[in-house]
Amino acid sequence: MYEPIRTKSVHSVPDAELPRRTREEELDIRLAGHLTALLTVTDELRALTPSAELDDAAHRLAAHAARLSGGVRPLRAAPTSAPSEQAHLASLHQRAHMLADYALALATTRDDTEAAELAAERARSHAARQPAAA
Repeated sequence: MYEPIRTKSVHSVPDAELPRRTREEELDIRLAGHLTALLTVTDELRALTPSAELDDAAHRLAAHAARLSGGVRPLRAAPTSAPSEQAHLASLHQRAHMLADYALALATTRDDTEAAELAAERARSHAARQPAAA
């Protein structure tokens, strides 16, 4: 009654060997992405509230992201010239804290002690600058 299917399914795996990444390579890529995102927020904070601590953190974040990306330095966007309102600064610190937590989780997963220490340091720094929850 029914004719058998004679063509390969679109859901079948192709015969050619596809390039595959190892779990470690995937974790490196994800960690580099989170560190680069944290670097972007740090650059934004540096533009609004310049400090030596943020300059040092940005330099270290860029170095770690480059190390994880095979020596390719992360692209850095020019910070916006938004007014330094307290609410805006608080939201930037909150975002940076969240990104540092993500980076810490990934660094811990891949046993990268240096990146984990940097992420934990940044998380503590940004948590201290967030306003207390009401």
